[in-house]
Amino acid sequence: MPNIRSAKKRVRSNARKADINTLVRSSMRTAIKNCEKAVNSGNKDEANNKLNIALQRVDKACSSGLIHKNKAARLKSRLTKSINNM
Repeated sequence: MPNIRSAKKRVRSNARKADINTLVRSSMRTAIKNCEKAVNSGNKDEANNKLNIALQRVDKACSSGLIHKNKAARLKSRLTKSINNM
């Protein structure tokens, strides 16, 4: 347990940031899974809607530094390729 006031504040702020990062990462993963399910079901309109949501979540995770920009590009490319090949 930290004794210095600034270290105590750092512990609190790190906990808040960790919660936000977990939320953003899990929502990104859920959106990707939902998009893949829509592709597997064969519904093109639903897949396009899920794709837009997934791309937004991936961009959000990339801009906040949770994932690398190349990983974001790879995820987006794979999702769009899977929908274009439907």
